[in-house]
Amino acid sequence: MTLFTDIRDRMNKHAKFRATVRELESLDAAVARDLDIAPTEIRRIARQAVYG
Repeated sequence: MTLFTDIRDRMNKHAKFRATVRELESLDAAVARDLDIAPTEIRRIARQAVYG
């Protein structure tokens, strides 16, 4: 893997992470509760979804 490919892949994953965080933060509070998502867990959930 070249340096530029690695950088591009990292940037793409970080963009997906940010998009996932935004999406989870935009959930209605009742929906988030139904899904058992606490506001303090959003970044962890997004990280797990994107980075594994």
